[in-house]
Amino acid sequence: MSLVSLKDVSVSLGAQRVLDHVDLSIEPGEIVTVVGPNGSGKSTLLRTIIGALKPRGGQVSRQSGLRIGYVPQRLHVDPTLPLTVHRFLGLPRRVSRAAAREALDRAGAGGLDGRQMAGLSGGQFQRVLLARALLEKPDLLILDEATQGLDQPGAASFYRQLEGVRAQMGCAVLMVSHDLHVVMSASDRVICLNGHVCCEGTPDVVASAPEYRALFGSGTQGALALYRHSHSHSHDSCGSHHASAAE
Repeated sequence: MSLVSLKDVSVSLGAQRVLDHVDLSIEPGEIVTVVGPNGSGKSTLLRTIIGALKPRGGQVSRQSGLRIGYVPQRLHVDPTLPLTVHRFLGLPRRVSRAAAREALDRAGAGGLDGRQMAGLSGGQFQRVLLARALLEKPDLLILDEATQGLDQPGAASFYRQLEGVRAQMGCAVLMVSHDLHVVMSASDRVICLNGHVCCEGTPDVVASAPEYRALFGSGTQGALALYRHSHSHSHDSCGSHHASAAE
């Protein structure tokens, strides 16, 4: 059974339709990346899946008892606030030191529990946010532009860590990112969104699709090869419907 399934889902913000008749599903244990230009509805899609937005039409189904861990696009912590990583992980409810250290280890942030949040690098900060999401022991881990502000090696390292998290915990991962080449190579399936699902499949299939190349340019296919690795999943459907929408 799918963890999350969207059938013919449309979402409007005010008078503007942002998502138009979207169909997609997230299966247990897979890594799925949503890519698309600015204003394509990516963050709106995530908010709809989480339940923060109600569709204007269609249906969103979630597996009973589904646990979701969420890593936001950005989070501001007052640099003048004396807040250790362990204390941060314990907000709003207390977390044992053993549980905090286990989550930090899984997120590639081992040894940071006593550090001040204000003193972390960008990459360390994002790994701590990941650790906080892993405390929920999620069935589905959702990340919205989680590597924004990191350089390409830092982003690649972060996505490799996610593959390790999936292997250890068995959770599915749903990501939105602008790091097209790196994040797609870490994915089992890529969904190209532009108000609707205009193309879907493995990284190779999507990078070769006319719909994707029309949005991002033909050069993205060659760059993807630099980061490609093998996948056990096989998805190869591509649509041909074109439209645009604002996010």
